[in-house]
Amino acid sequence: MSCGCGTDHSDGKAIIDRLRVKGLADKPMKQSYQISCECQSEFTMATFSASCPQCGMVFGVTPCSQHALENIKPAGVNY
Repeated sequence: MSCGCGTDHSDGKAIIDRLRVKGLADKPMKQSYQISCECQSEFTMATFSASCPQCGMVFGVTPCSQHALENIKPAGVNY
């Protein structure tokens, strides 16, 4: 589970922390997703960690969970 797949997938902060420790936060995902942020903005997420350009909300997903949009979780603004 070196990629972070043992992380609590419901906890956005734990996901982001694990991605950063493993050096995966800026790595590209197999596919990008259109994210609807809580601030009503939309943006394209192409890396395992990304932030909303309008409000700074950070979103993350582990490599083994990248196959589904619902696995992408918010971690907090400017987290």
